[in-house]
Amino acid sequence: MAKSLILCDCLGSQTIDAKAIERATGLRCSKVHTSLCTSQAQLAASEIAKGDRIIACAQEQALFQDLAEAAGVAPPPCVDLRDRAGWARDGDRAGPKMAALVADALLSPPQVKMVDLHSDGRCLVIGAPEVVLPVAEQLAPLLAVSVLVPEIAPADIPLDRRFDLVVGQVKRASGALGGFDLRLDQLRQVLPAGRGAFALSEARNGATTQCDLILDLRGDTPLFAAGHKRDGYLRADPGDAGAVARAVLEASHLVGDFDKPLYTRLEAQLCAHSRAGITGCSRCLDACPTGAIAPAGDHVAVDPMICAGCGGCSAVCPSGAIAIDAPDGDFLFQRMRVMAQAFEKAGGSAPRLLVHDGEFGAEIIRLGARFFDGLPADMLPLEVASLSSFGHAEMLAALAGGWASVTILLAPGSEADLIGAQAELARALGGSDRIELLRLDDPEALCDALYAYAAEAPALAAEPVLAMGSRRQVTRLAARALCAGLDTGAEQVPIPLPDGAPYGALEIDTDACTLCLACVSLCPSGALGDNPDAPQLRFQEDACLQCGLCARACPEQAITLVARMDLSEAALTQKILHEEEPFACIECGTPFGVRSTIEKIIGKLAGKHEMFATSNAARLIQMCDDCRVRAQYHDENSPLRGGARAPVTTTEDYLTKQRRDN
Repeated sequence: MAKSLILCDCLGSQTIDAKAIERATGLRCSKVHTSLCTSQAQLAASEIAKGDRIIACAQEQALFQDLAEAAGVAPPPCVDLRDRAGWARDGDRAGPKMAALVADALLSPPQVKMVDLHSDGRCLVIGAPEVVLPVAEQLAPLLAVSVLVPEIAPADIPLDRRFDLVVGQVKRASGALGGFDLRLDQLRQVLPAGRGAFALSEARNGATTQCDLILDLRGDTPLFAAGHKRDGYLRADPGDAGAVARAVLEASHLVGDFDKPLYTRLEAQLCAHSRAGITGCSRCLDACPTGAIAPAGDHVAVDPMICAGCGGCSAVCPSGAIAIDAPDGDFLFQRMRVMAQAFEKAGGSAPRLLVHDGEFGAEIIRLGARFFDGLPADMLPLEVASLSSFGHAEMLAALAGGWASVTILLAPGSEADLIGAQAELARALGGSDRIELLRLDDPEALCDALYAYAAEAPALAAEPVLAMGSRRQVTRLAARALCAGLDTGAEQVPIPLPDGAPYGALEIDTDACTLCLACVSLCPSGALGDNPDAPQLRFQEDACLQCGLCARACPEQAITLVARMDLSEAALTQKILHEEEPFACIECGTPFGVRSTIEKIIGKLAGKHEMFATSNAARLIQMCDDCRVRAQYHDENSPLRGGARAPVTTTEDYLTKQRRDN
């Protein structure tokens, strides 16, 4: 049975263009109801019981799920058309926008990989005694509670043995829900034996303990970077009774088995972090707010238990070694493409994209629609799991895929510096003034800003192109489309990029370069290469990750990185950065090295070093490997022509001789 969309205009408060939705999505739309959640709930129940229904209302999703359960069918998907489209100053023109939102809701996201977490409820509560002791009493019936306080008088130690109490300081903490490890200094434990008040043991450092969750009520610096993203680490201001109560309630539920998404996937062989002990790219390490990424030899490793799925590592990775996988990054490209196409099919043109998160952004959009002007009819909201994962490749893909502009609504906890750097890079690559970052926490101000921007919205930047391939390939394809009209021939001037960009070229100081090719051996992407038949250093610009390994490995410091994007075909082929005349072996004529280098060695060693004092010895410098071995073997003073060496005398030999002599 084909799916059907059940429409409701919410007591006539919005205009719904059912024909535009049908034309763009292929769905059969019902007549427009007016109150499916109240007086027409029986109609809703009847439609839901038929199965394969989508309800155009997200506010009352719980009600529709109850109706589905009563009918014995699967809960229907719900899509919000009212808050994101219908309730707006120009809501009567929102038909194409509604069609795009429905088309997005029809997509099935790829299945997310999960890892199991288990918590036995071992909870460590940290803070001042007057704060944590009442909390421990509340949680003791539900969890295995231990309390850590910085100081307490023996007379104030509670006699309640339902929870443990220790005195000390957290020196180091690591891990996540179900597996925290802590080191404690100045640890003193309660001595429960004896009469009267409990006493404390002598202080000691370096104690270790484990727990499943931590409730931090110190009101001090968090134990972890980006602690709010660490599963099992709950933190509240001890002066805010409401925040403490919420943290206690959340802690009480962290017992049992949990599914944690595996947010990222890593292809270690693509990583350009290090080679031969030399550090190259560290972009993901710098971008990760939680410390989930750490060096692991020539590549990095991601701790899935700590990773919070912000996606910043994927946005900045130059090689694609780390990619967001919850959901798959390609799914985001698909969503943007489907929404733009549906908007056009429904009669719209030049749509604008508003990227937001599912908490702050979704809530401010709802408030703006209910009480103020809502979103403009050409402004389509795209909810993403994390704003940090929407990098320069995604911004450029949107602009080259049919969107007139991209606006990112920053949330209070967003990694603004990272997102800003990605936006700057995208602007340099053709995004120009079509990319905007908004930091507003007032719904009315947001609506005003979006309508003001609509009055001067740019036209489409280019004919839509299909985003395909890796993020690097998508970026290059989109940049070429956005820069259409420029000469894309071999003489096109490369686009300068901000420092640290993952695209660029190399400049070689040919006077300093000796063609030792150390850079070639360490290049992780194959951008640098040699010529087995001649002393040459070759370079393919589109493969260069700007990781810096070549520059750090160069003994002559002859390499300089240049951040830029060459959109011409020349960037896809190898070119010679430096070459010299080879030196021919004086015995067999075989080329084996660089003439300038051999001549420098001769000038420094021949007749000046005891190993090359004679003319015959100096000739060895001018021979290839095979001829040098032959010359040394036939030399009358060659150690290779001596007799057999005397065997090494061992302790057993001495003992045998001693026994024989006695």
